[in-house]
Amino acid sequence: MAHIQLPTEDPGIIGLLRYRPETAGPLTDLANVLLRSDSSLSRGERELIAAHVSGLNECNFCAGSHGAFAAAQLEGGWDVVDAVDADLSTAPVSAKMRGLLAIAASVQAGGKSVTSAQVEAARAAGATDVEIHDTVLIAAAFCMYNRYVDGLGTWAPPDREMYTQMAGAIVEHGYSAALQDSEPPA
Repeated sequence: MAHIQLPTEDPGIIGLLRYRPETAGPLTDLANVLLRSDSSLSRGERELIAAHVSGLNECNFCAGSHGAFAAAQLEGGWDVVDAVDADLSTAPVSAKMRGLLAIAASVQAGGKSVTSAQVEAARAAGATDVEIHDTVLIAAAFCMYNRYVDGLGTWAPPDREMYTQMAGAIVEHGYSAALQDSEPPA
């Protein structure tokens, strides 16, 4: 049960977005820009960054949902997501993604944990400055989203089925789909 009275029993951030439409708009707009706008990183790769950071933050809802969104958009699906969670050094991702995911993990630990050596390694593997920038911003934003979801004590579905069901709407329509049929609090 969430720490505050929410208008729905929706899991994770969905119930929170429906509770405060005034903040839901900017939060979903940010997610849409970071994870769905034009980029040299695929949507699946950006979702993988979000899922990885959320897993490191032990935010079950965000790790599960963004893992499902990544799996739905990456060749290799859940096998890739699970491999990154298990051991980034052996995961079936490109050297560039490995470097970017390492940067994201450092952001999760604390912004000053990102090193010049990590940035240079990502560049040497083909990452552009825009990709490095966006990785840092995705990681920082997901630390915020994770703390929002867990700080208000929302619930997370225990298995992948619900996340996989959500993935179709998010992949097709973006993060505003989470707000469809939303009602403001009474």
